[in-house]
Amino acid sequence: MSVKKRIGLDIDGTITSPNTFIPYLNKHFNKTLTLDDLTEYDLTSILDITEKQFWEWMEQHEGLIYQEAELAPHAENTLHDWTKFHDLIYITARRTHLADITTNWFTTKAIPFDHIELVGKHDKLEAVREHQLDIFFEDKHDNAVAISEEFNIPVILLDTPYNRLPAPKSVIRAHSWVEAKDWVDNWLKENS
Repeated sequence: MSVKKRIGLDIDGTITSPNTFIPYLNKHFNKTLTLDDLTEYDLTSILDITEKQFWEWMEQHEGLIYQEAELAPHAENTLHDWTKFHDLIYITARRTHLADITTNWFTTKAIPFDHIELVGKHDKLEAVREHQLDIFFEDKHDNAVAISEEFNIPVILLDTPYNRLPAPKSVIRAHSWVEAKDWVDNWLKENS
């Protein structure tokens, strides 16, 4: 058995499907976007709206979007497997007023967690430091790079069209949760 690790995970676009927002964006902004169209993390230029307009839209719709979010394929089984031996610490940019919606989603979906932290911003460095994580999962490229470089830990970057910039060796690009699980399970064996 491997030594117990503290696994850090982002939520949106990482354990949830990166497609989550697309139907809502298409409906409300009269678009026909697919995931391949989302080549930037910042959606304002893709939607041709201001940041103010985007956040007004988010205020109205984010609760429902997060309530209805689907899990990324194969994430659920992986998380259930890892929770038997490791701590699962979720660190999300979601704002704190979404705490109940977030916790209820985990409970309803029966997704294991040891801790959920809503930091309310994309900078997760302080939360990663506080929780002394051994590895992290992320979909936002600059977060993955910053966490990897600041803490010298592996960061699994779940591949999406909006995060395909080059990354350092300690940022491991995974094209699926199956691929991510294989890499992490090997890493766990080597670090037990």
